[in-house]
Amino acid sequence: MKTLIHNDWQTVLAPVFDGPVYGKLHTFLKEEYRTQTIYPEMHHIFQAFEWTPFAQVKVVILGQDPYHGPNQAVGASFAVAPGIPLPPSLKNIYKELQSDLGIAPVTHGYLKAWAKQGVLLLNAVLTVRDGQAYSHQHQGWEELTDAAIAALSDRGGVVFILWGNAARAKTALIDSTKNAIIASPHPSPLSASRGFFGSKPFSRTNAALAQMGESPIDWQLPSSPQD
Repeated sequence: MKTLIHNDWQTVLAPVFDGPVYGKLHTFLKEEYRTQTIYPEMHHIFQAFEWTPFAQVKVVILGQDPYHGPNQAVGASFAVAPGIPLPPSLKNIYKELQSDLGIAPVTHGYLKAWAKQGVLLLNAVLTVRDGQAYSHQHQGWEELTDAAIAALSDRGGVVFILWGNAARAKTALIDSTKNAIIASPHPSPLSASRGFFGSKPFSRTNAALAQMGESPIDWQLPSSPQD
């Protein structure tokens, strides 16, 4: 089996990578990347896992699928590439961050500084066609990302931040006796005012981490994108 993720996630997810569902997904993706415009770029598909090894995960922010506009997706949920305007959902995340912790929004959406502290920026589906949200659902990605969520749940000591119905549907995979779940409506403009604003996910996450004996996340992003 070719190494797809260059850290301990490769071992954790090997049973999926070696199974028939991923084999079909791989065949599907080869044809999609050959004939369509797909995001993110092929070598960024597993970026979230590369940025945050399994053993280092303290928090999961779960999204639906990558941004489907040109040059946005970087393979990490809600993050965008340096120099790309902030999508509406991310603007709302920054608004809630300011309301919750008094952290003023930065002008970029490159969230790697969170990932390096143990925040896994995971989407349920890891690829998408240009301009077609959720176009790669039910192709096999869900088996892989469900396995990742279940493995983290088994390990325990993780805060799962579930925004929106697609993320909250994963609650059944999470052992709430060993982990914390912080769920709310999605930060998109369509639903943010229905309970995302005011949900205080960042302070609640740090409180949950403290209860589990873990150090808090510094949610202040650097003023410019940093690798």
